[in-house]
Amino acid sequence: MSESRLYTFSPETKEKLRKFRLSTSRAKDPQAIIYIIDAKSQEIRPQDGEVYSKMEDLADDLPESSPRFILLSHPLTLGDGRLSVPYVLLYYLPENCNPSQRMMYAGATELMRSTAEVNRVIEVEGEEDIISIAARLSGSE
Repeated sequence: MSESRLYTFSPETKEKLRKFRLSTSRAKDPQAIIYIIDAKSQEIRPQDGEVYSKMEDLADDLPESSPRFILLSHPLTLGDGRLSVPYVLLYYLPENCNPSQRMMYAGATELMRSTAEVNRVIEVEGEEDIISIAARLSGSE
């Protein structure tokens, strides 16, 4: 619990999180935003504010050796024909990231999950995990 107090969200970021969650529930396409932890201020904030709708573009913009949080709302058609829009937190943890960053993000994961109000955290390691996330989401619904 004490670790979560290390990390903060600005009021603007909290509002963006809320608006993103509410606006994506009816989206027709995937919606994703990359979040980073500022190492100096310990603030969790959007990387650049870009909203991704193509998983390939999202994967291209992720660093090869730094962890990231990705909020993802991904519409899926279930086997029985119903539409589902899972809202999840992708915890991007590439194999070759440095241990201090790995620890920083590990310590903030639960705070990010609860503040963003997502039900599931899915760990992803690389580009292929991001691009194939729809299969993973539909397999576990």
